[in-house]
Amino acid sequence: MAITPEALKAAFARLSPGVEPGLPGITEVVDEPVPAEIRERLLTGRRPAAVLIPILKAGINEPLRLLLTQRTAHLRDHAGQISFPGGGLNPGEGAIDGALREAQEEIGLDPDKVEVFGQMPQYHTGTGFSVSPLIGFVQTPCSLSADPGEVAEIFDVPLDFILDPRNMRLETRYYRGAWRSFLAVPWSGYYIWGATAGMLAQLSRIVRAAG
Repeated sequence: MAITPEALKAAFARLSPGVEPGLPGITEVVDEPVPAEIRERLLTGRRPAAVLIPILKAGINEPLRLLLTQRTAHLRDHAGQISFPGGGLNPGEGAIDGALREAQEEIGLDPDKVEVFGQMPQYHTGTGFSVSPLIGFVQTPCSLSADPGEVAEIFDVPLDFILDPRNMRLETRYYRGAWRSFLAVPWSGYYIWGATAGMLAQLSRIVRAAG
């Protein structure tokens, strides 16, 4: 069944308000299911960040597509990985403003082209970030330009495919000195895994739960 803009908005409208005022979402951590009484201690020292999950909204009845980036190979964190545009927040900066700013800096996406309508669960990465994922529609056509210092490639994938649980795998690999299990979503030569795949799995659950 094709995912429509109306279905996406309706799925998030059923959720409680997120940390951004008036924005529906979920604020629970998804990759560190710890008791509430020790969560604050675990979060101490983490850097706040935000990403934009950009859904390309074309003409009526055209399938929705998800915009992704591949990071350059020389970056310190998540080098070469598939990711959403985003990054660390500036002091006093909100998640929405930070996600839109980073998207403009990384891929040249005009904030006026983006309609943010929901918030995903906060995601804690092994590199020390607490990430607030914001989901929004991107009106097309839009002009994009990759920052060569951060982004090696900009591409888009069919949203229906990428959110289908049948296309998500749980894999185990030896990574950074240990065997680790993680979600992965291969698509047309691209290998989407780690935090990006985890956020996509959560988005899939939100959409499926809404029926």
